[in-house]
Amino acid sequence: MKRVVLFLITNLAVMLVLGIVLSILMSVFGIDNRSLGGILMISTVFGFGGSFISLFMSKWMAKKSTGALVIEQPRNETEKWLIDTVAAQAKKANIAMPEVAIYDSPEMNAFATGPSKNNSLVAVSTGLLHSMNADEAEAVLAHEVSHIANGDMVTLTLIQGVVNTFVIFISKVLAGIVDNFLNSSEEENSGPSWTYFIFDMIFQIVFGILASVVVAYFSRKREFAADKGAADLVGAHKMRAALERLQANHPSQLQGSMMAFGIASGKGVADFFSSHPPLEERINALR
Repeated sequence: MKRVVLFLITNLAVMLVLGIVLSILMSVFGIDNRSLGGILMISTVFGFGGSFISLFMSKWMAKKSTGALVIEQPRNETEKWLIDTVAAQAKKANIAMPEVAIYDSPEMNAFATGPSKNNSLVAVSTGLLHSMNADEAEAVLAHEVSHIANGDMVTLTLIQGVVNTFVIFISKVLAGIVDNFLNSSEEENSGPSWTYFIFDMIFQIVFGILASVVVAYFSRKREFAADKGAADLVGAHKMRAALERLQANHPSQLQGSMMAFGIASGKGVADFFSSHPPLEERINALR
């Protein structure tokens, strides 16, 4: 419930901010929101704006939604090992030291997030710390550090922004065409009819599902790259061992960008829509 409420409040705030920005831009440039130029501006502002606001809020959202506690001062040997390991890997990967956090969950998982290579967060679950040995956990941390070093958060944000813009634009254009066809015999009114809004919603759902396939494809590619980066940092044998251990994992509770940059994702999801390749493929790729 906490995650749902946080998600709703955050998205309402984002929509409000983007609505204000859009109103200002429309007024300044004198663009009619029903013209193609107006529709393109609406699509771009909401498509890229939402993605980049989510990126800049990603660390805060991750901490709030998972209850992750950042290690400010190590309180035990485990926390000291985490800090020292991530610091060594970050130095080797030539990035700034990420924040390191632990969140309470039985699943073996970890994730990386943050708006840039030099402003990031690496979080690991208590389940991972309890179930993996030092070599396996080190490989998981290296995987997340590699996501950061590869700039995957920004890359997927740009991809998400492009597909969001396309989905919104093509949906509104097609909804307008359908609306004009269905209401061609009626007098022109001051704005779109209710059929426009219904078909706009239908098209956005349909194209949104198709677009998620594109984003998931690139996400899977980034997983292979992060696995290779981890292999370069700590050795392919450690990364393979970590992935083999993950085969007995609980279903992932991570959502959104955290799932995309986690070490493992939920099981039973159709391959086309999965943010992660099958573990078997990842293990074979490291051999």
